Amino acid sequence: MRDDFPRHLAKELDAADPLADLRDRFVIADDDLIYLDGNSLGRLPAATPAHLDRLVREGWGDGLVRSWPTWIEWGRRIGDRLAAHALGARPGEVVVSDSTSVNLYKLAAAALDAAGDRRTVLVDAEDFPTDRYVLEGLAAARGLTLRLLPSDLDEGLRLDELRAALDGDVALVLLSAVAYRSGALLDMAAVNAAARQVGATVLWDLSHAVGSVPVELAATGADLAVGCTYKYLNGGPGAPAFLYVRRELQSRLRQPIQGWFGRRDQFGMGPGYDPAPDLDRFLVGTPSILALAPLDPALDVLAEAGIDRVRAKGRRLGELIVTLADAWLTPHGFRVASPREADRRGSHVCLHHPEALRISRALAEAGVVGDYRAPDRLRLGPAPLYTRYVDVWDALDRLRGLAERRGWERVPGGPSRVT
Repeated sequence: MRDDFPRHLAKELDAADPLADLRDRFVIADDDLIYLDGNSLGRLPAATPAHLDRLVREGWGDGLVRSWPTWIEWGRRIGDRLAAHALGARPGEVVVSDSTSVNLYKLAAAALDAAGDRRTVLVDAEDFPTDRYVLEGLAAARGLTLRLLPSDLDEGLRLDELRAALDGDVALVLLSAVAYRSGALLDMAAVNAAARQVGATVLWDLSHAVGSVPVELAATGADLAVGCTYKYLNGGPGAPAFLYVRRELQSRLRQPIQGWFGRRDQFGMGPGYDPAPDLDRFLVGTPSILALAPLDPALDVLAEAGIDRVRAKGRRLGELIVTLADAWLTPHGFRVASPREADRRGSHVCLHHPEALRISRALAEAGVVGDYRAPDRLRLGPAPLYTRYVDVWDALDRLRGLAERRGWERVPGGPSRVT
């Protein structure tokens, strides 16, 4: 893109955007607010309130317990929709349940229990905290060695670093497809192939990838994955997570939380735990129906858009951030802290500045909602389904004005509660 990218060119990109009309499928309560935090919490789909209202009034209010025969399959049904439209998986390989952290624990524990006498677990040293914490606890409880792989804050984990760490003692590798801080994108097929050569299992965290980049779990030979649904999937705050288990592994793995939803013939209420023979064995308890429900209207929009078109627009939005940051913000002490090549980056971009925390707060006061990531990163996450090119242009223009007058200096620092 041109370094002197004028605003009218951003408007021209919006006029030609094949996804432009989908913005109307979301609630935009304040036209002056520029929302660049869709990688933390997606906007509310416009169809969701009425969808929930019908569920509450008719399904719960009128149907009462008689609605359960329909509800009880929702985690599997919505999992199949995710598999088809966002994850490149087969029917019966994805289910929506619990939280990302709980699903991570379940699948990691199952993989470690099936790993025989292998004693090493590999984790990206800069991965999302819950990923590292869960594996730290599992390794300590089993007397395993947890190795933290060195990873660049801007560029992410290098494949040669991973290959050098892989050997016959590695039981499990836990990695994020898109790095939560920098947006660095890993080659899932290459990672899976490298791990398979030494007999190790890879567990993928897809939280910052699903709904923003094409994920092909089957085609890349993935074994296990988890992820959340409230970011680019727009499932709502705290929406249930999903887990994926390759069909051929389902009967071999046994997860550690033996709840009644994971039992064969669950309504037989038998005396002992006999795990279901398929993906159901990775379920635990009664699903949260009100939390599952918003995923249907959200997935309707994603299915209409198509993940390839979402990815194409996400690349261009990211390229616009990089172009404008280089031209406007570099003279004020900012630098791009994400991979510059669009093919190596998800849909969010990080900017480094020593005062990133105060800048993020000042920027929010100026009507631009991004977020902050330690130690000194401003994270900007345009969501292709509803973010316009002119939104990105205006956001970077407001940030440029803030930088020119050093408008963050009046903003207090201190601990951040941004998630």
